[in-house]
Amino acid sequence: MDQHSSSTYQEVTYHHDPLPTTSHIWRTFWILLGLTVVELVLGFVMYAFPIPHWIEMFMKGVIVVLTLAKAFYIVSEFMHLGSEIRNMIMTIVVPLLLFIWFIAAFLWDGNEYRVSRNRYNRVQETSVQHVAPTAPSTQERKTDTSAAGHPLD
Repeated sequence: MDQHSSSTYQEVTYHHDPLPTTSHIWRTFWILLGLTVVELVLGFVMYAFPIPHWIEMFMKGVIVVLTLAKAFYIVSEFMHLGSEIRNMIMTIVVPLLLFIWFIAAFLWDGNEYRVSRNRYNRVQETSVQHVAPTAPSTQERKTDTSAAGHPLD
């Protein structure tokens, strides 16, 4: 047991130089950072300055395209699909596109619900309009009394 004491072993440390493959990681970092900064700048410009509606819609479209490009790049790099065969890429990308369609369908349906809910007036539908009875004219009273003989009959 004495020969395995901690005083007989010396600590061995190594200084690891960055490997040449870390340049690929840094390149990915800078690309994703650049796309994110451009998206944020466009978003802040849309809300900070008054711009025409068509430019705002164009900027929103650019943000969506940049977001999809960033998602594609993330899937390509971190799921290592960039070096896979075409059938493997399609096996993963096609369900992803169906999921995007699924989200778009829910947004469309939610918007239709919001629009129809704003037009629905529950008070008018459930309330019954009561018309206050008007007093009969003197001519109507004369005809009623002559036919019945007494107005209270």
